[in-house]
Amino acid sequence: MAAECSQGTPLLVLFFLLYLTWSTSVHSSSSIPPPLPIVPLPSAAQLRWQLGEMALFLHFGPNTFTDSEWGTGHADPAVFSPAALDARQWARAAAAGGFSRVVLTAKHHDGFCLWPSAYTDYSVRSSPWRGGRGDVVAELASAAREFGIGFGIYLSPWDRHDPSCGKTREYNEYYLGQMRELLTRYGDIQEVWLDGAKGEGEKDMYYLFECWFALIHQLQPNAVIFSDAGPDSRWIGDEDGVAGSTCWSLFNQSSVTIGHIDDQYSRGGDPDGHDWVPPECDVSIRPGWFWHSSEHPKSAMTLLDIYYKSVGRNCLLILNVPPNSSGLISDEDLQVLHDFTELRSTIFSHNLAQNAIVTASTVRGGLHDMHFGPYNVLQQGIYSFWAPEEGETEWTIFLDLGRSISFNVLQVQEPVQMGQRVIKFHVDILRNRGWTTITYGTTIGYKRLLQFPVVETQFLSFIIDDSRADPLISYIGIYLDPFTVINGLPSAVVQSSLNDTQTIKLSTYNHSGSASIATI
Repeated sequence: MAAECSQGTPLLVLFFLLYLTWSTSVHSSSSIPPPLPIVPLPSAAQLRWQLGEMALFLHFGPNTFTDSEWGTGHADPAVFSPAALDARQWARAAAAGGFSRVVLTAKHHDGFCLWPSAYTDYSVRSSPWRGGRGDVVAELASAAREFGIGFGIYLSPWDRHDPSCGKTREYNEYYLGQMRELLTRYGDIQEVWLDGAKGEGEKDMYYLFECWFALIHQLQPNAVIFSDAGPDSRWIGDEDGVAGSTCWSLFNQSSVTIGHIDDQYSRGGDPDGHDWVPPECDVSIRPGWFWHSSEHPKSAMTLLDIYYKSVGRNCLLILNVPPNSSGLISDEDLQVLHDFTELRSTIFSHNLAQNAIVTASTVRGGLHDMHFGPYNVLQQGIYSFWAPEEGETEWTIFLDLGRSISFNVLQVQEPVQMGQRVIKFHVDILRNRGWTTITYGTTIGYKRLLQFPVVETQFLSFIIDDSRADPLISYIGIYLDPFTVINGLPSAVVQSSLNDTQTIKLSTYNHSGSASIATI
């Protein structure tokens, strides 16, 4: 976007605002319907899942007591003896931290069940905990309801204990029997988590995944099923909690199979994909997935960085916080969760553009039609949005902040219930009598968060460069992150992390239209 620069630049900007606000256009007095969605589209369950943004994973079982990650399946059930297990503490911590649901390892690879399954004695029934009458799944499901968050379960396909594992018919019957128990005893299940983990040299096993998925959706139609390949959410391809800087919810399930994926394809998704399979980023607060006394949690600042690179890249973040051998989340983990919540609250509690005057180069129904007007981008949520007239090729949203404001974070959201559209965009600010590009990005999706060096301006333009269809924007926010430090430099001079590189140059356009480079 170019602008003529002179001593009268502020007057030109004011004229531009007035022109966009008051210019006449031919439009009908009747209501204009929303634009057509662009397929593929998310289901209602997928939308609820994405709006939740974060889930808390709880890895807990015999491994907690044997200092293991992948149990052999031969540990004595008597080792499972948490003296102070408090599922209410787990759910309370999740709710206080802004996590929309908890997901429990009801059965990990060792085959030990945290509920009294009728199909095996290798469960809490054979442990001394609660005199053999305990049920961790039931206690956590109840606690989740009490604290107003969702509940999900992980049921490992790989089972190192049950002798039927390796026998196609017998083990699939066994697995589905246990799945039916979990999905019919404990109320609403929001997520079912599966993976393709299996150690080298272990028994070959053919899992009837399609049959599993059908049963899960039959018994819990509002549940989202996670696996390497969907069907409802997909693995991002790493256990670092980091998504690609380009990240589509569009995907082709036929291109991958559980346990055999293309990491790069899973990380970025597919702009030509036929399926809606949004990505989920999994990471543990500690080095391991289960609690170990010798390990300590990541810092709150590390979690904040992960948040930018997961939730801020169109993903759901599932953060593992493993309970300790007493059955409690450790105090040091709770402190990190508290600090992480405080960081996010400090940064994102107030949109610095909230009182801006917002105009757009084009509005569906005409510039005077408010139903799809640009002011919608200041409303929280995805169900109101700005939409342009059909057939346009240039799309700009202009914000007059009313005064000069400093910020270093941009939040943008699309109304993904209408499909994911934006391919490329950039942001300009008016500075030194010229428009300066401060950041640019590719996909947006449900939420995009971009960091860049602190800038100060009154006027900001959000320009969409390319889109799969007419672009729709539901939210634009600017924030000041006073905490982020990159390469030992304070936030005032940190470099942009866009496209996994550090942007150190700003393209400044002067009145002649030529570009100059300002190095930061």
